[in-house]
Amino acid sequence: MTAYVIADVQLTGNAEELAEYRSKVVATLQPYGGRYLARGGEVDVVEGAWEPGQIVLVEFPDLAAARAWNESAEYQAIAPLRIRNTDSRRLIVQGL
Repeated sequence: MTAYVIADVQLTGNAEELAEYRSKVVATLQPYGGRYLARGGEVDVVEGAWEPGQIVLVEFPDLAAARAWNESAEYQAIAPLRIRNTDSRRLIVQGL
């Protein structure tokens, strides 16, 4: 069953470090079958008081692949670039 990583990311720090993260993260997805379905762009809040930043949606073949990517040495090596420069909410959700 497909799985998705969903993130709501707001820049709070160094934009250059976040750009470095963005340039490196794509290569960490590929070995786990991950691919971007959304990465920023226009967002319309149609219900609730949510004030999203950049919304990111990544598709993986299954939960195991999404979790393996998130915990991988390759991803963990660059994650601090995102963590120290953003206010993020992230989750992994199983698809249908």
